[in-house]
Amino acid sequence: MIEFEQVRKAYGGRVVIDALSLRLKKGQITVLVGPSGCGKSTTLKMINRLEAHDAGTIRFAGQEIDRLPVEDLRRRMGYAIQSNGLFPHWTVAQNIATVPRLLRWDKARIHARVDELLDMLGMAPAQYRQRYPHQLSGGQQQRVGVARAMAADPEILLMDEPFGALDPVTRAAMQQELRRIHRLFGKTILLITHDIDEALTLADHLIVMQHGAIAQQGRPIELLRAPVSAFVRDFLGGDDIGLKSLTLQTVATRMRPEPAHANVPCIDQDASLRQAMAQFLGLGVAVLTVLSVKQPVGHLLFDDLLAPDAFAPPRAP
Repeated sequence: MIEFEQVRKAYGGRVVIDALSLRLKKGQITVLVGPSGCGKSTTLKMINRLEAHDAGTIRFAGQEIDRLPVEDLRRRMGYAIQSNGLFPHWTVAQNIATVPRLLRWDKARIHARVDELLDMLGMAPAQYRQRYPHQLSGGQQQRVGVARAMAADPEILLMDEPFGALDPVTRAAMQQELRRIHRLFGKTILLITHDIDEALTLADHLIVMQHGAIAQQGRPIELLRAPVSAFVRDFLGGDDIGLKSLTLQTVATRMRPEPAHANVPCIDQDASLRQAMAQFLGLGVAVLTVLSVKQPVGHLLFDDLLAPDAFAPPRAP
């Protein structure tokens, strides 16, 4: 979907991207993380030509981006940023319809698409389509920003700290919303975040950047189990790296199929092992009944979290 080959970018003689080569696969959520100034945002902006690369090649869907009209390129990409970038004097419906109007969709098609996206994001069209951004909460504004990015059914979503300004509860809800959107539509997504837990939660493919280059990339569980350097280990959590790996595995991967005894506290099979550990410690118990669609399907022992292979890659349920 997106390919970088030996891409370089400098500002006033200062190199910010150095011989960068990477490939973003279609249908995946790829997350870029790294310290401030490592080149994350510059990498994203070069994809839709908000920044021009100085050397190397960037391809989108097999075509070099320099050979595509910039307007056509950007219309094939959705773009969502931390501040959401909504036009304050436009209604929710007008904001969402920005790109479809540029593409000269007819009014009926635009109206239907706005309502479809608002419904999908849990915002009743009759209630929200005529509101203005200042009449929305921060989470609602962010939802509208995501809806606008998706309005013209882009081939890829580019997201630069899209949830950075939200409170923790709303942020967690939006992360789940993004995962739901991805499951529904299978969009290719490139997301930048400084929040490691967010990156681990969302990423199919995780890229850690350092000094304008890739320090390590792969599945999140692979990076947590085998960081290639002290920098990567410390950036991903340092001494907490083992606990973070529990976030990436579900109860279903470790549960025992036999029913638990009666009156044992319950946990859903899709909960993370880190959530299970918190429940074990919080309730002071050693066994949990595992539920699927509210029905018991097995049990989980606290000792299972302490097994030698506790941080191994997730097993199939």
